[in-house]
Amino acid sequence: TADFQLVVARMKRGDVVVFDDPGGRWLGVEGAPRLSPVQKALSEVGLYPTGGHLVKRVIGVGGDHVVCCDKQGRVTVNKVPLSEKAYIMRGASPSDRPFDVTVPKGRLWVMGDNRSNSEDSRYHQDLPGGGTVPEKDVVGKVWAIVWPFDRAHRLSEPSTFENPRLQATHR
Repeated sequence: TADFQLVVARMKRGDVVVFDDPGGRWLGVEGAPRLSPVQKALSEVGLYPTGGHLVKRVIGVGGDHVVCCDKQGRVTVNKVPLSEKAYIMRGASPSDRPFDVTVPKGRLWVMGDNRSNSEDSRYHQDLPGGGTVPEKDVVGKVWAIVWPFDRAHRLSEPSTFENPRLQATHR
């Protein structure tokens, strides 16, 4: 639909997106975790992802070369190091495993902000798509965190993705 195409057209590095489980393989046989009563209530009004949906940050878009890690331990996109302290969980390293991928057109390389506890693109490189997510599987963009309440805040684009050298390489 036109609404869906509008969402995909605005997908960019740094966005936090909600997407369908690619091929039904990322969540495993157990599926989505059990929800607390508050999480259930939030899911009823569309404020909490459920039922085969995942939430991750877009690190690379079609055509990007994403690598972990440079000599300083940083993830790079098109040879530009990312400064991720503003959004990855405190104390977490950018990645606990090396990777080197060129994101196919129409797909996204996504990583969770809680890197030590996120089965993201890094952990699905053996699946079709090499760990990337089809843009068509994106069902929405996250603009705020509402749960848990003590972490509620509006999301903004991390400044690392505003680096002029990175923007010059955008598709």
